[in-house]
Amino acid sequence: MTEWRPTACILCECNCGIQVLLGPDGRSFEKIRGDKLHPASEGYTCNKALQLDRYQNGHTGRVTAPLRRRADGSFEEIDWDTAISEVSARLLEVEHHFGGESIFYYGGGGQGNHLGGAYAPATMAAFGMKYRSSALAQEKTGDFWVGARMTGYPMRADVEHAEVAFFIGKNPYQSHGFPRARTVLKEIAKDPARSMIVLDPVRTETAELADFHLQLRPGTDVYLLTAMAAILVRDNLIDEGWLAEHTSGLDAVLPVLRAVPIEKYCAIADVDLNLVTAATHRLARANSVAALEDLGVQMNRYSTVVSYVEKLVWLLTGNVGKPGTQYAFTGLANIGHDRGHPAGEGPKSPVAGAQIVSGLVPCNVISEEILTDHPARHRAMFIESANPAHSLADSARMREALEALELVVVVDVAMTETARLADYVLPAPTQFEKYEATFFNFDFPRNIFHLRHPVLPAPEGVLPEPEIHARLVEAAGVLTEADYAPLRAALAQGREAFAMAFLGVLGDPVRSKLAPVLLYRTLGETLPDGAASAAVLWGAAYNMVRKFPASVERAGYGTGLEAGERLFEAILHGEHGIVISEDDYAETWNRVRDKVIRLEIPELLEVVSTLPEAVEDETADWPFILSAGERRAFTANTIFRDPAWRKRDATGTLRISTSDAERLGLTTGDLVQITTRRGTAQVPVEPTDRMRPGHLSLPNGFGLSVADNDGVSITTGTAPNELTSFDARDEWVGTPWHKYVPARLDTVIV
Repeated sequence: MTEWRPTACILCECNCGIQVLLGPDGRSFEKIRGDKLHPASEGYTCNKALQLDRYQNGHTGRVTAPLRRRADGSFEEIDWDTAISEVSARLLEVEHHFGGESIFYYGGGGQGNHLGGAYAPATMAAFGMKYRSSALAQEKTGDFWVGARMTGYPMRADVEHAEVAFFIGKNPYQSHGFPRARTVLKEIAKDPARSMIVLDPVRTETAELADFHLQLRPGTDVYLLTAMAAILVRDNLIDEGWLAEHTSGLDAVLPVLRAVPIEKYCAIADVDLNLVTAATHRLARANSVAALEDLGVQMNRYSTVVSYVEKLVWLLTGNVGKPGTQYAFTGLANIGHDRGHPAGEGPKSPVAGAQIVSGLVPCNVISEEILTDHPARHRAMFIESANPAHSLADSARMREALEALELVVVVDVAMTETARLADYVLPAPTQFEKYEATFFNFDFPRNIFHLRHPVLPAPEGVLPEPEIHARLVEAAGVLTEADYAPLRAALAQGREAFAMAFLGVLGDPVRSKLAPVLLYRTLGETLPDGAASAAVLWGAAYNMVRKFPASVERAGYGTGLEAGERLFEAILHGEHGIVISEDDYAETWNRVRDKVIRLEIPELLEVVSTLPEAVEDETADWPFILSAGERRAFTANTIFRDPAWRKRDATGTLRISTSDAERLGLTTGDLVQITTRRGTAQVPVEPTDRMRPGHLSLPNGFGLSVADNDGVSITTGTAPNELTSFDARDEWVGTPWHKYVPARLDTVIV
């Protein structure tokens, strides 16, 4: 019980390495500290990770046996054989009557919980599922689509080594997004040779460290960024030689930017022209600029266009493929990759005809795909490690959609808001009771992967997601012992023979979709210490060697088949995380499509050239703009269900500007009713000079219902998506406008 056990934080994409010391009961986390042996985080951790015992052992509504909904809406426990048999039979029934494409898959893993989701394609194939989505389609698909059109490959920013860090709608002090974020931010702030530029309506913790805080009017990011790009052109600050060598389409972009009314656009954004000019000139003078955008713009008006113009700013100044700029990373999974079809082309959702980016249906159209009499509507949902009833826009409508389905199956740890609407709930271990990993591996030049080993045993009655998927695939009758026998025989001869046999599986278009389960049931059974779930990483390691041979070789794994085996073995035994690839910065150009960046996206450039020279003002009915779902010091999506973890802001206050509070006669803690077009809520206010007049914010992660010690359900704070609307979304990729919700306030007299 005195052994510190390595694992990782699961609260954001960085998944910093931590170590856990178990208490005398063998289940509680007595102490948590950063893991100095982790190659990315190097012992760093923020305050949130230290509360992870509340995830593992708090009031989570933990489910430890399969549940089936009764006719009266209550649930009863059933055994696993019954659960698998009935779920499989009902999925097959839906497939038989309406086609497998009418079964919609959602989820695949919360933060750092991706390994189980890697087995979901086999279940989708077994039941003919075609359409899927996840939280990425709420946030990143506009950025993915724009990146695919411009570079053909996703990129990230080397903030740690940048002369200028450029944050657009991002507060990395709370949201992180790169290793050791708070440490790096403080290093930049202290260095007189470096600078930080922040575009954000809120004076965030990051903005307070910045040299330039462009505190713009909510929803006007496209105007401010367009003005910055235009200043670069007007003042001859673009890197013409670099652009001529590395890009195409400049001739189409320049006339548009020369025509921009810079002063007017700064006025629309309500940011001083001189400040915008100074920030732009600082950016242009820098030897390196690292730019990161986040939910502040990705869940806002013009979000996809903003992703485009933001990239023009750092592309016009030549900030790609050198230290401190943008780079193209390796990885074990294709997160962020898209084919970049022009608007109107490529795959579409069956009912709404929405653009599918990176294989993901926009989350905001899911309810439209269900609540209709269209013959191609979704009839069932398979939801894994996700909570769409709470996390997607327009919760009331999403609940209505889930209740309208003929079948809802949920795989999760807890009785979430979505699980309560399910027909079957299949319980999984927590992230600390199983082998788990994240595929958010974006580090550069050394990329890191961490296969986390169990810290403590799972309770009886739960199954890891790969086992659930394997049993469902087998119950559907698409895999039997006859399929496993040849692979097991090859494996008995050694891994090389197994690799040759498995190539035959990959060459079969039907069986290749079932590859994760084939690996799990064959190779997985031979892995040490119950690590069967890691079997899918064997295939990922080989694929990594195929795609990035030089990068893997530089990391010390050799070449060919031996490199694949060495990499997999290193992953399997690297409890603290390992380096999976090593690059030089010039490698980025080998990943850019044709080694040329395309500056022109005609559809989006047309929007930039025709932006209205005025924006709608606040109306008497909706005088405020609400940002629904702000990240704060003690918020973490819905991963933490125990409200006791919050040391501050326990009720989730509504932040309002000091001037607005004075005008309305409000003081800290006063209860107000906030109303939007979709709902109302009563919430205490927190006046602060961090907010602009007319701007409000509610934190994410609130509004969850859990049972207290007496079994009474309690709900803490306001669920932001009770106030958001499914049809307030980006016109290109359907991402929601959670950061731009018209609202009004009424004082509540208690």
